[in-house]
Amino acid sequence: MVSRVIPVDPFDLVIFGGTGDLARRKIIPGLFRRFLSGQLPADSRIIGAARSSMEPAEYKSLLEEAIKEFGGDEKSGADELAAFLNMIDYVAVDAVAGDGWDHLKSLMRDGVVRAFYFSVAPSLFGALADKLHEYAIATSESRIVVEKPFGHDLPTARALNAILAKHFDERQIYRIDHYLGKETVQNLMAIRFGNVLFEPLWNSHYVDHIQVTVAETVGVGGRGSYYDNSGAMRDMVQNHLMQLLCLIAMEPPNKFGADEVRDEKLKVIRALQPVDPHHIVRGQYDAGSEGPSYREDAENARSFTESFIAMKCHINNWRWAGVPFYLRTGKRLRSRSSEIAVVFKDLGHSIFEGDEARHRNILSIRLQPNEGIDLQMTIKEPGPGGMRLIDVPLDMTFADALGADVDDVPDAYERLIMDVIRGNQTLFMRGDEVEAAWEWTDPIIKGWEIRNDVPKLYEAGSAGPEDSMMLMHRDGRKWREIR
Repeated sequence: MVSRVIPVDPFDLVIFGGTGDLARRKIIPGLFRRFLSGQLPADSRIIGAARSSMEPAEYKSLLEEAIKEFGGDEKSGADELAAFLNMIDYVAVDAVAGDGWDHLKSLMRDGVVRAFYFSVAPSLFGALADKLHEYAIATSESRIVVEKPFGHDLPTARALNAILAKHFDERQIYRIDHYLGKETVQNLMAIRFGNVLFEPLWNSHYVDHIQVTVAETVGVGGRGSYYDNSGAMRDMVQNHLMQLLCLIAMEPPNKFGADEVRDEKLKVIRALQPVDPHHIVRGQYDAGSEGPSYREDAENARSFTESFIAMKCHINNWRWAGVPFYLRTGKRLRSRSSEIAVVFKDLGHSIFEGDEARHRNILSIRLQPNEGIDLQMTIKEPGPGGMRLIDVPLDMTFADALGADVDDVPDAYERLIMDVIRGNQTLFMRGDEVEAAWEWTDPIIKGWEIRNDVPKLYEAGSAGPEDSMMLMHRDGRKWREIR
């Protein structure tokens, strides 16, 4: 099956931080793949902006190397790459001193979409917004894209929102969370709201519990200074896992529109109960066969920052009353695996006896690797010998089921940047969502500080602290295996 590619309108996309790691690894290679697919009009332009003094030809050479290093050129020839690089320009700008802004303004065109990607530290967001306003570069229809972290806590998130609101309406601000751009995450909404099979069962009458796991094999590496001031709660739970939780638990919106979807997500966050401290496990990876300890990676021998979180949450509404949501994320775990598992209840009455009676349906949504969905069903084991039941998956791995080349499926950044150009905010976080998430998260972090909580050590390459297993065992449940 060949996916339909709908071209976007012509645009001028300015990438502040255009020489940085994110631009080189994700943004530019992703845009090149969209160019190869035919989605970018030939008269669109991409303008890198950074403090470094650099000629446009030198910048193009830098991006050519980035595309070759980080993917995108495998199915292209020299002519396609040259045509893409011909769309690119570069401007040296200083967000503080004001150098280069007149030059940037001279490059802007009327009659095309203007988008500005803030691929810089949040401390520069205000200065960039001020300069775009001062030099009349941004119009009332322009869009800005901002990367996480969206604040460090509720006060800083509110301050950041206020800074952006000085010059931009909420409809112009795109807070990007790449997890929401994943194909399977969007398919979660299609499964729920596009099939009569699931939505009637999507509630406390039929669902026993839900697990959300985001496991990584990498450590903090070169991000030690940032991560040690953040930790897994701020870096992953407050944004990525919170957004997944919202999409799983939200009520059906009256239509698939940006504000309608985000209104329902906000209701979920506001319905989250405070988490009992005994329902949270913090962990920090220790040295093991898979590498050094967190403290060695972070270069902080006295760090009590968590690299692992497991918690049991409850949503205080009619649909989910009594259903626990188990969230788990960590670094230096056994394997790289992200999954949402909806575990349905046992049969009210089973006609089978013994072990044959204990089977459950599980809907598993795999986010990475090998994106796909499977539904665990119970069937009779083939062959003679009586009624022996086994669990088998009804598997829909995208590459197999749709006949698609995995490389042809847009990655999260590609999809989300195209949504920015289209003006579609559905998969982006709204300011009140961000603040509500911090309002729930802050008391948890504050409680750790008050209690002088120390994270449990776990061996690098394991499944996490033993206490996280007990979190489930106490409830008569167990985590799905990190594979």
